[in-house]
Amino acid sequence: LLLLLLPWLVTALHSPPGCKIRITSKGLDLVKQEGLRFVEQELQNITMPDVHGKEGQFHYNISQVKVMDLQLAFSNLHFQPQQHLVFNISNASISLRFRRQLLYWFFYDIGSINASADGVHIHTVLQLAKDETGRLKISNMTCNASIARMHAGFSGTLRTVYEFLSTFIVTGMRFLLSQQICPALEHASLVLLNSVLDTVPVRNYVDEHIGIDYSLLRDPAVSTDTLDLDFKGMFFPRARENQELENHAVEPVIKETERMVYVAFSEYFFDSAMHSYFQAGVLAIELQGEKVPKDLEVLLRATFFGTIFMQSPAVDAPLRLVLQVSAPPRCIIKPSGTSVSVSAFLNISLVPQGRPAIQLSSMAMETKLSAKVFLQGKALRVQLDLRRFRIYSKQSALESLALFSLQAPLKTLLQLTIMPIINERTKKGVQIPLPEGMDFTKEVVTNHAGFLTVGADLHFSKGLREVIEKYRPAPTTPTYASSWPAEPSMDPHQL
Repeated sequence: LLLLLLPWLVTALHSPPGCKIRITSKGLDLVKQEGLRFVEQELQNITMPDVHGKEGQFHYNISQVKVMDLQLAFSNLHFQPQQHLVFNISNASISLRFRRQLLYWFFYDIGSINASADGVHIHTVLQLAKDETGRLKISNMTCNASIARMHAGFSGTLRTVYEFLSTFIVTGMRFLLSQQICPALEHASLVLLNSVLDTVPVRNYVDEHIGIDYSLLRDPAVSTDTLDLDFKGMFFPRARENQELENHAVEPVIKETERMVYVAFSEYFFDSAMHSYFQAGVLAIELQGEKVPKDLEVLLRATFFGTIFMQSPAVDAPLRLVLQVSAPPRCIIKPSGTSVSVSAFLNISLVPQGRPAIQLSSMAMETKLSAKVFLQGKALRVQLDLRRFRIYSKQSALESLALFSLQAPLKTLLQLTIMPIINERTKKGVQIPLPEGMDFTKEVVTNHAGFLTVGADLHFSKGLREVIEKYRPAPTTPTYASSWPAEPSMDPHQL
């Protein structure tokens, strides 16, 4: 029994994604450039407590420490299997400026000191995981920071005294600075960067009829060169949001690594969209009266003249065409292209004023649409075109033969009237799960058996800082109180 259930258990544990995204090392290089600017800004905002102490008759206080400049020349961001990103900064330098106050017996000195921390090394490891809502998050961070050496430049009347005390002051400053780096980066990662990841759509509405579920199916898979994300990629009707459509499609497989990012969509992704629209009851179009093309109306009245004549005096009643999809359309993706198969029926009726409608015919239709899938910004769009069209009678083969003359004009009706309406609905497209401020460029679509991939490069339409400021959580205002009084005091006990 266990052997029989094993294949089912494996399938349940590894449900195939409808959408898959791969970020390559080239994409990570772009993220590193933007991330490095962000790290510099965060380190410049480091706040440090005052340093004060006593050596014999010398009382000193260091306050108002500010980071003036950073030189992060050597940095590296790379993937680390199985779920990590590693960010290293080596041989960096940090320039500081702070206020000094010194009391020696009755001699009081005040001024500023410029200091430099050299040989700064920072090693951080970010763990990526799926949270309970199915969103990608930085779940944990480890950090190590060290400073090889620190120098301080002293000036003023008590310069020699400061140089004597520089060992104590510089050692204290070096220790405090190294202790502030990792907490600053931890807050930047676990709070600020996660607020950017919160902008990735997980479960949202596409329009008034359907929504899409982009929740992650599992934790990201990280290799030395790539980061792969498996998304559910399932549309749902808004009237039945908890409905699940089983995925029997081929799982997308991304092998390429030349572009910055690859997005793959299986047939299930598109099938679930059409299934949701079908269940929402919007795959139907009605044309009546003046909306029916005049040439087609003349042809229809001629075709059904006998029926209309027998129904006199309804001969002059307006015509009504109701085109309705009879089953959820199916998407077929092949290396040669993408197509959509649609089964529908067309009811043709007369609508006399003040009287019940008179049905003239009910035709079955089978159409095949060619689909051009493309990416624009972050929106996936589909342009449909009528490729094949066939109608036949649901009543008899003889009527099907009589309807042959309607084949061409009805196809023209679909091309000129119906297809523009459908393409207008798909014009908006659906957003791909990328953070705000990040877009695709130079997109290339490639078809495979059962899925298609979009290879693209990335660019930041908004800076990381701009997005963070927009979604920054409410500040907690942790500030260090200065132990030095606002006005200089000659009382050593207040130092």
